[in-house]
Amino acid sequence: MATSNSSNTLSSTFYLTGIPGYEGFHHWISIPFCLLYLAGIMGNCTILYIIWTDPRLHEPMYYFLAMLSVTDMGMSLPTMISLFRVLWSISREIQFNICVLQMFFIHTFSFTESSVLLAMALDRYVAICHPLRYAIILTPKLIAKIGIAALLRSAIAITPLLARLAFFPFCHSHILSHSYCLHQDMIRLACADTKFNVIYGLVLITVLWGMDSLGIFTSYVFILHSVLRIASREGRIKAFNTCASHICAVLILYVPMMGLSVVHRFAKHSSLLIHIFMAHIYLLVPPVLNPIIYSVKTKQIRQGVLHLLLPCKISSAVM
Repeated sequence: MATSNSSNTLSSTFYLTGIPGYEGFHHWISIPFCLLYLAGIMGNCTILYIIWTDPRLHEPMYYFLAMLSVTDMGMSLPTMISLFRVLWSISREIQFNICVLQMFFIHTFSFTESSVLLAMALDRYVAICHPLRYAIILTPKLIAKIGIAALLRSAIAITPLLARLAFFPFCHSHILSHSYCLHQDMIRLACADTKFNVIYGLVLITVLWGMDSLGIFTSYVFILHSVLRIASREGRIKAFNTCASHICAVLILYVPMMGLSVVHRFAKHSSLLIHIFMAHIYLLVPPVLNPIIYSVKTKQIRQGVLHLLLPCKISSAVM
């Protein structure tokens, strides 16, 4: 019987709703979404191109920034096709296996981004607290291992949660309340005991985000202690400025992520528009804002952007 249910589930079709009540405006609503996706793709590809082509940026801090850009796009791009298929009235259908694959990428890269932010916090800790050993500690080989470990940790952790969905019968509604697939949204439709998924999902969020956020907090405690020991005011300001972009990136990821989790778990009876709004902020805000923040706050990235946008003489004059 379990095999039959699994077979039926794997071949089943689900339906995405888009933004309920605003179906007549879907084409207009797609315009800001299109602009946000384009801004996120262009911004992160620009960051990657600048880091790739400028040998001066082949340093640990910028390698981690490149990882952040990749995870930003990994979070948002898997939703793009299904969202525009719904908003442009092409199709609302999505197959179960495509839905699970979409969830896998969204949740894997969101957890990976949290790990990358932890790695960036450790990078700032080493740069400020142990500057003379910075290049010795954070070698390219170690950075590559950190990136691979972050991705594998997230992928392995999320797999049991999504694998169980194949054994759930969805005998009632097959209508999902978003323009893409989220695990929290799908388990609502299962007419089976979803206690494992609910508990495992909560533990996963608590452990992974908890470990990463605790590591980030601890790193900044040591950073703050070290910065306050710097004699000159200019030196303290310079040290704090090197951390400002990272702190903004942490807030941009964690605030929407925590908000979405709270809404899905503890505000189930709130307006559906709030759920949809939070879900899109969670996926689109970090990819759009992170490149802007790092372009504004990081001199080397800002110079790289100016070299791309302005003729050499003008960019030299501006700098």
